[in-house]
Amino acid sequence: MIQTERLILRAYREEDRADFAALNGDPQVGAWLGGTLDRAGSDALLDRLNAHIAEHGWGAWAVERRSDGRLIGMTGLAPVNEALPVGPAIELEWRFIPQAWGLGYASEAARAVLAWAFENLGQDEFIAFTADTNLASQGVMRKIGMVADPSRDFDHPRLAADHPLNRHVVYVARR
Repeated sequence: MIQTERLILRAYREEDRADFAALNGDPQVGAWLGGTLDRAGSDALLDRLNAHIAEHGWGAWAVERRSDGRLIGMTGLAPVNEALPVGPAIELEWRFIPQAWGLGYASEAARAVLAWAFENLGQDEFIAFTADTNLASQGVMRKIGMVADPSRDFDHPRLAADHPLNRHVVYVARR
């Protein structure tokens, strides 16, 4: 578990399933992820995330707001394999409910995860990437000290060449 002033990052609980499904099914969230997930897809993702955390001790954690215990998003680390042009690597990732956007939660959670990762994983570098049009996520990346690495920008192989999210920018945090 990782705690910040306003947040608790932890493994998912059974009672998180409905809120996690609402996050993954939200059209505003899905607009940046290439689509939404239905309840079955969200439940399967939650199970995969918890299995990864159980096996490795790290992953994409649930983000709970300390003031009211509400699940407002996810933030953590994900392995990137060779299927993506930037792999292999470990990606810092996040997603939040729209009601939490613009309140600094993503930066707070991502900064805490990045500090934890450098302290615990022995990696010299972590990356984050997003669509080149996702200026809010790029702002989070810069705010937590990540630096753009245009030499690693790529077209996402799972998206059509003319998809509006196809071009991805890469940011890097180095030890």
